[in-house]
Amino acid sequence: MNLNITGHHVEVTPAIHDYATGKLDRVIRHFDHVTSVHVILSVEKMRQKAEVTLHVKGKDIYADATDDDLYAAIDAMVDKLDRQVVRHKERVTEHARDKHHPTE
Repeated sequence: MNLNITGHHVEVTPAIHDYATGKLDRVIRHFDHVTSVHVILSVEKMRQKAEVTLHVKGKDIYADATDDDLYAAIDAMVDKLDRQVVRHKERVTEHARDKHHPTE
């Protein structure tokens, strides 16, 4: 899996990088089919913004969040991403289950 963290108008310090990586690891553990993750951290008019695009087999999942604090923005972004990943995983397993057990 390829993890890429970039910053726009903000320096991605080792502490921020480790924090984001640790949070994303929790989400990625839910789902085995993640091919790459791209995180963009930015500052716009004193608002911290965190965006993530998660590339999974057959779909890209996007989430973003803004806050006064970059760490809080990362937390909110990861929470949104986690909900989307769980929902996507449920859809995939439901779809697979329907294929194996067709109703008559």
